[in-house]
Amino acid sequence: MATVAAESPVTAERPVRADLELRLPKPYLARALAAPDVNHPEGTGEGHENGQKSVLQQHVSFFDLDGDGIVYPWETYGGMRAMGFNVIVSFILAIVFNVAFSYPTLPSWIPSPLFPVHIKSIHRGKHGSDSSTYDTEGRFMPVNFESIFSKNARTAPDKLTLGEIWRMTEGNRLQYDFFGWIASKGEWILLYVLSKDEEGFLPREAVRRCFDGSLFEFIAQQRSEAHEKQQ
Repeated sequence: MATVAAESPVTAERPVRADLELRLPKPYLARALAAPDVNHPEGTGEGHENGQKSVLQQHVSFFDLDGDGIVYPWETYGGMRAMGFNVIVSFILAIVFNVAFSYPTLPSWIPSPLFPVHIKSIHRGKHGSDSSTYDTEGRFMPVNFESIFSKNARTAPDKLTLGEIWRMTEGNRLQYDFFGWIASKGEWILLYVLSKDEEGFLPREAVRRCFDGSLFEFIAQQRSEAHEKQQ
């Protein structure tokens, strides 16, 4: 089974892995509750509960501070602050996130002035020009997650540089999908700023745990524990 076409150079520039089934059962099967990869076949282990929510719902649930299934702008702000973003950045991100994703998730055609994001229908907020690691119902696609690194990680196999992230988002662009272009770049750059290591790489595990939201929980817990030790 050929994965490279001689008349299509881009298929050689962005290779896919042919050994996934040796390390991960059914990598093409969408996972509803877990975000597995070749290093974590069962997904995130102890310390993260799926709550019978889809992986995309888990990604957003960190910001549902009162657990009512709805994320309001002030909750997004609180979540951003818990992860270490300053007041101004957190305020801007809260406005951008809730304004962008509120209406598609509403149970009604009538907009809400409070810009709530309903987690139950967050799959409606999935935008184009992304990595397709979430499917249209919010499940996790292991094969597409693995392609993030096989296609784009050139400096190190399990890490991404900022330049590689930029080229990835350029390669994922869909025609005339202006919102998707901007949203995808914004999300990846934000993740890079949040999770880059001392050498300036975005680690594979940070990316995987971002998809199921456990990364946010981990960062917030680490910051909380560090704050308690200072007191």
